[in-house]
Amino acid sequence: MEKLTLTTLRRTLFEVADRVLQTGISVAVERRGKTLLISAGETPSRLSRLKRRKLIRGTPESLLNITVGEWRELQNLG
Repeated sequence: MEKLTLTTLRRTLFEVADRVLQTGISVAVERRGKTLLISAGETPSRLSRLKRRKLIRGTPESLLNITVGEWRELQNLG
């Protein structure tokens, strides 16, 4: 996380705002011994960047009741 003074933020406000929105990395601004955190509304998680894959066939309800003896790898994996 980047740390800035209020004077630096004032001088580069639009650049900092654009960078936070593009990268999702928050910026801390120090003022009179307190810290103000500037962050994007939604922080992208690592999971959100993964490609979605359909690996298991069936509904969640049908997979919930499968016992160990009933699992068939070729039938249930896509």
